[in-house]
This record gives sequence, structure tokens and C-alpha cells, in this order.
Amino acid sequence: MFEETACRQDGPVVVIVGGGASGTLTAVHVLRAFRHGAPRLVMIDKDGRHGLGQAYSTGDSRHLLNACTARMSALADEPEHLLDWVRARGLDAADTDYLPRRLYGEYLRSVLAEARASRPGSRVEEVTGAVVSLTTGERPVVRLADGRAFPADAVVLATGNRPPAAWPHLRAGDRYVPDAWAPGALDGRGDGSPVLVVGTGLTMVDLAVTLTGAHPGTVVHAVSRHGLLPARHRCPQPPPRSIPLPEGPLTLAVLMRTVRAAIRANGGEWHAIIDGLRPHVPSLWERLPEGDRRRFLTLASRYWEIHRHRIPPETAARVDALRDSGRLRVLRGEPVSATDLGDGVLVGLDTPEGPRELRVGHVVNGTGPARDLAADPFLHTLFLSGAARPDSLGLGLDATAEGALLDAAGRPHERVFTLGPPLRGLRYETTAIPEIRDQAAALAERLTRVDGLARIPDLLS
Repeated sequence: MFEETACRQDGPVVVIVGGGASGTLTAVHVLRAFRHGAPRLVMIDKDGRHGLGQAYSTGDSRHLLNACTARMSALADEPEHLLDWVRARGLDAADTDYLPRRLYGEYLRSVLAEARASRPGSRVEEVTGAVVSLTTGERPVVRLADGRAFPADAVVLATGNRPPAAWPHLRAGDRYVPDAWAPGALDGRGDGSPVLVVGTGLTMVDLAVTLTGAHPGTVVHAVSRHGLLPARHRCPQPPPRSIPLPEGPLTLAVLMRTVRAAIRANGGEWHAIIDGLRPHVPSLWERLPEGDRRRFLTLASRYWEIHRHRIPPETAARVDALRDSGRLRVLRGEPVSATDLGDGVLVGLDTPEGPRELRVGHVVNGTGPARDLAADPFLHTLFLSGAARPDSLGLGLDATAEGALLDAAGRPHERVFTLGPPLRGLRYETTAIPEIRDQAAALAERLTRVDGLARIPDLLS
């Protein structure tokens, strides 16, 4: 138990809420950054998927990374670290390959173990449990639903993406899967009956591959308002192309005109333009007036997402084959009702052509992260206590540029930080490994400068 060992720890104690990629990369970079005193890290993950999280705990080897090996090193100063790791295991890999996501999860676990071994005396404790509250102050305390409490010198909220939003009209009993990536969520769903997936993005692509692979008779229907699928990567990928960005005051209209002009000047080849724009997205997002950011979310975000978050050529070929065979059918529309028939579900859809009914065996929610922050019990508690507040767009948590959490009055906490997807409202592009990796490295250095960051006193001895 934490209470029994805290008083014997000589180094600082950092509690990391979240065991996925954000939490793991935070732990790795904290171990690398603390050059004096062996730190003790407590990584808390509600599902016990430490080092893997939602993205890399998949057991399906056909689920591939959506970026090539050359861009996925956990260490920015060692860009070939991942490639070297893969080759050291006897695998034939090139920097343009798209690795299985479960293999990348093994890599993250290995990087953490390597960082831990390089710091004798350091400790990394993996805790499984649901965090229900955070008491801030001179010594933050993280509490779990089972009653355990973890005092800390610093706390990092590395909670990753939230589960998808609930669909109020879908109440189909056991035949409805509210979160496709919850442990065991797809057990028994590959029984050959048709499946409706709500959403047509990256999650749907993975679900279509898995569900159709589980049974030769399964047909997947995918529905979303736009009916748009992710674009495919080019192979080989063109190098990112920088474009002249406007200076001074910026509007969404000016930004979109600039990007379109750059694509035209590049002969219509957009991949290089999007990749060249990516590093500038946080600063461009910050420069846009809030009204323009809201307009982007309403009018243009879906088009950005399908071009920015592309799928590997191999995955795209699988999707094409499923569509050609009729085993993946993409619809434009929105579910408005669901009736549990016992042996199936009758779903009512509102489509551009009018109302439509679809009978399926299962319904899976494959939409993106929920926008309602208060639906998360832990975040709801933070907001009620005044320890945190949402960003102005309601996409995540409000924080400083360094990731220090802001309280309800806008004051930065000295010992509580966040990174990755919770910063989406402030940075927008903050969900991919390169962004999270760089944030984790910067945050680790920031933690070394926290006043009095040292061992916990013998409060519990």
C-alpha cells in the first residue's frame, strides 16, 4: 500500500492518472528528466491496461498504426528508436511500414522498462482503479473508488480520450455496445448477424476489420451524418511541405483560403500540405478568434479529421474490399430510435432520403470522444470542487501553455498538470504520439522545477 511505503521513499512522488500512451510517455520522460533523487511514479489506470491504454490494447494484429514507423519513436532525440527496437526483435521493418498497434503497445512497455532500469532506485507502481477525486493544495491527494489514497508531490492527469458520447435513442439492452474499446466489449458480437456501427471514422474502420474477420457472414452497416471515411496515406509519403502562413490577426476564412491556395500551387497534392501544416496547428488555433474556432468545429472539423488522420494503404485496401463485396455498407444519416426485438435490434434512421429502418443483430457506438465533460464522474467532481474548469470550447480542461491545470478562478495549480487529449480545446492537435511525446518531455522538465519537489514527509508513519 502507498501509505506503508511513502515515508521510506527518498525521491519525489509523481502520481499519473492514466496508464495509456500519455501516461506512459509521461513516466518515461519523468524518469529521464529527474537526474537527482530516484523518483517514485504511481500510474493509475482504471482498466489495468498500463502502457497500452485504449489504443494499443487491441488483440487484433490487423489493427495498424495510422502513422508510419519513422514518426512514432517515443523519444524525439532518437527518431529511429522504434525502428531499432523492432529490428532487434528479428522483424523485417522499414521506416515507412505501419506496425500493428499491439506491437506498439509492447514497445511502449519496453521503453518504460528501459527508462526504469536506467534510474537505479526509482520505482514505477502500476495501480488498477477508478480515480474519483483529487484534493489539491500543498500536497495533492488522489483518491480511488475503493478507498485508497495516494498523496503526491505532483499529479499529472494523463487521462487520454474520453469514451464516446451516449446516444439517447439507442437502448437495445445487451445488443448495444456503448464503448467499443471497453474490455470485452466485442465478445460475442462476431456471431454472423449484421452489425450497425454509429460513426464512420477510425474506430469504425477497426471495428469493420475485426467484426467481418470474426465471421464470414457478418455485414457491417456504418452510419454518420456525413458518411465520410478516413482518407488513405500515400506510399511512399511525400515530404511535408511548408506553406506561407498569414501573420497578424487571423480568421478562419483567411486560413482556409491560404491552405486551398497552397494545395492548388502543389498541383492538387494535399497530403504534403496537411503534414506541413500540422506542427503549426496549435499556434494557428490559438490565434483564431473563439467564434471562428466554434465555426471550424461545426463546419470544417470533420473534413480536417478525415484528411489529417489517415489510414494505412493496407487498411484502406481492406476497407475497399469489404465495400466491394457488400460486407461494409456506409450510410448517411443519424439513428433516431432502437427497438430490442430479443433476437435483434430494429433501428430507425433519419437519412437524407427520408426515414429508414434497419434490422441488425448488434449496435456499436463507434463515435468520437464525448463532448460532455461533466458526464465523467471524476471531471464532474473536479468542476464541482472548483479544482478545475473546462476550456472555453468545452473540449477539455483549461490549463496554461505548460499544462498546469487552472482552477475555477483561472489560477494555475503549482503541482497538478495535464497533457494530451485534455488539452484539445487549447491546442486542437494533441492526440497523436509526436504531440504527446513532446508535451511529456516538456512537462517532465517542468516538474523538475516545481518548488520543493522532494519526498513526501512522514505524514502517515
